[in-house]
Amino acid sequence: MKEHIAACVQIAVEPNAVNYNIDKCCHWLEKAVKEYEAELVVFPESITTGFTPNMAVDAFYEMLGPVPGDHTAKIQKLAKELGVHVVFPLYERGSQRGVVLNSSILIDDQGEVLGKYRKTHPFPTERLEGGGWTTPGNETVVVETKLGKIGMIICYDGDFPELSRVLALKGAEIITRPSALLRSFDIWEMVNKARAYDNHVYMLAANAVGPDAGKNYYFGHSMIVSPIAQVLALARGTEEIIAAKLDANPIRYVSFGTKSPMIFDHIEDRNVAVYGEILQEGKSPFEPSRRVPYKR
Repeated sequence: MKEHIAACVQIAVEPNAVNYNIDKCCHWLEKAVKEYEAELVVFPESITTGFTPNMAVDAFYEMLGPVPGDHTAKIQKLAKELGVHVVFPLYERGSQRGVVLNSSILIDDQGEVLGKYRKTHPFPTERLEGGGWTTPGNETVVVETKLGKIGMIICYDGDFPELSRVLALKGAEIITRPSALLRSFDIWEMVNKARAYDNHVYMLAANAVGPDAGKNYYFGHSMIVSPIAQVLALARGTEEIIAAKLDANPIRYVSFGTKSPMIFDHIEDRNVAVYGEILQEGKSPFEPSRRVPYKR
């Protein structure tokens, strides 16, 4: 990985106003590059519409487009003009009618789509089985870029240590987590720090702010976390940009502000012989208020 400046752009959407939101993203992307000298910019989850569409799946499907396509063209063009890498998350029209995918695309500084990830763990409210609209993806994605190897997850994906671990094992140095989080700040902070520290990766976690069409309100507090779990940048609950310079050699020291050497590596030090039973179905011994099945 090369040293570079990464940014999270935290902005509110106009619910389901796709073209308006794309234009707004373009404005804020320019701002991130010109004012913060960002070389990698991450937007929040479902940035062209907001998270909850509050309409029938077929109607929502008609609103969307293929990815890449018309809904990504302006950002791709601007990324090339500005010479910046962009993580642009949006809902994608699937190849079969009624299939909606919660996607995140990685655009390079030439405006090319280098990678596309479809959310593998849709939140219960967005899953079809829970009365929602999203069809899950089934592939992990790590993209090699000029800046480094970037792994891609979306929001609820971050709750699952196994997914980020797979990305780290595939060489990810950075994990991007665009989100529209419907839980507490404590959970948001804890999980971002844990996934960064578990895997010694940078976490670029861009959270939504403001309301969506379903009257959900998002609290923002986007953050950039280092591979030793230091919060390098933290947003407030409003529209703003955060940025931090990512060190190319971030685990030399055991903590920030000290030169005490770090002598462990969570990836190398795993005792893999004891993990044989991890890939099996299961459930918590405690009961949530309601269980939403997950059809894989």
